[in-house]
Amino acid sequence: MKIDNSIHTMPNVAQGENKKPADATSAQDVRHNNVSSPVHISPQAANLQSINANAESNSVVDVGRVEQIKQAISEGTFKVNPEAVTDKLLETAKELILSKEG
Repeated sequence: MKIDNSIHTMPNVAQGENKKPADATSAQDVRHNNVSSPVHISPQAANLQSINANAESNSVVDVGRVEQIKQAISEGTFKVNPEAVTDKLLETAKELILSKEG
């Protein structure tokens, strides 16, 4: 298995092609009409912003370990533990079955 971090793009798709058409009012008109309108952020949105900031600063991924695994795979020295793979596969299958039932 090879790990590839490249981003795959779709050929023949122009940037902005999927954008919705603009409304009759321009953004500049909206800005001038709503100068005094305050913006309120809900407590939930503020909480999500703080969670996002914490997630970015406290990465869940151990980048060093990922690099070690990538190097071992590229060198052909990576050893797969079939028992661990089987256990995780069965655990995932059980979770899927339980989620479908209930």
